[in-house]
Amino acid sequence: MAGSAIESDDPITDINITPLVDVCLVLVIIFMVTAPMFSEPPIKIDLPVANTREGEEADKLTITLSKDGEYAIDTRKFTDPKLLGDALREALAQKESKVVILRADKDALHGQLTDLMSRAKDAGAQSLTIATEQPK
Repeated sequence: MAGSAIESDDPITDINITPLVDVCLVLVIIFMVTAPMFSEPPIKIDLPVANTREGEEADKLTITLSKDGEYAIDTRKFTDPKLLGDALREALAQKESKVVILRADKDALHGQLTDLMSRAKDAGAQSLTIATEQPK
């Protein structure tokens, strides 16, 4: 009987990874739920409708223009066009592709949009793209 049961005096040195996997899965779920909140634009606008193809640039800069004349670069808001121009230069200096996406409200003034395009070109933008919505 003594030979049938194997008993060992060695300490248990294995790591139980089940709690680690549980914690990692919970973190993944939290990141999946909160990630869309970070992509919300700082200014709510209504984009014009157009038949276009979807473009995807990894290294792009997004400028938003509201119908009230508010500006935003990615997530930073601006009310003074002079400060916007300075921030554009700084932001474009950090981007490799120099692609600028213009998101303008469909009720924004045409003059404000052309001024914004001019400021982006002066700041060093090599390519300008105007964002639109797909027709429903």
